[in-house]
Amino acid sequence: MTTIRRFCCNDLLRFASVNLDHLTETFNMSFYMTYLARWPDYFHVAEGPGKRIMGYIMGKVEGQGEYWHGHVTAVTVAPEYRRQQLAKKLMKLLEDISDKIDKAFFVDLFVRASNTPAIKMYEKLGYVIYRRVLRYYSGEEDGLDMRKALSRDVEKKSIIPLKRPVTPDELEYD
Repeated sequence: MTTIRRFCCNDLLRFASVNLDHLTETFNMSFYMTYLARWPDYFHVAEGPGKRIMGYIMGKVEGQGEYWHGHVTAVTVAPEYRRQQLAKKLMKLLEDISDKIDKAFFVDLFVRASNTPAIKMYEKLGYVIYRRVLRYYSGEEDGLDMRKALSRDVEKKSIIPLKRPVTPDELEYD
């Protein structure tokens, strides 16, 4: 049986095997700790039998005005647990928190332009490609900024795609 629960400090010592996928960004310990401290509602883990970590999602809420949104910083599932809809469940949890608790307009995420399986999964979950970010990943590979409008964005303005690619220095951060 799978349990989805809030990520806790002890999980930092147990989740490394989930990050072994070459498409998963791995961050330093202080980065994870910052998310855990600032946005605990956006950091969850899927745990299986024997308390084995199957996957996790890490995100935050940021922006101002119509740009107030949930952001998926990382979502990953260990290879042996894929195709069980764990990523879908984790994404739904973050979307619900963004929508119902924080009243965000949309959820966004960045994905490598070459990561076709992830792009297709996000599209099945209702995400659209909002814009291409040139050389987003390590100054080499383009990233796609994908978005999903939430209930507060009645007119779906947040997901109208930009017509031109942008560079990382054109991104707005909080």
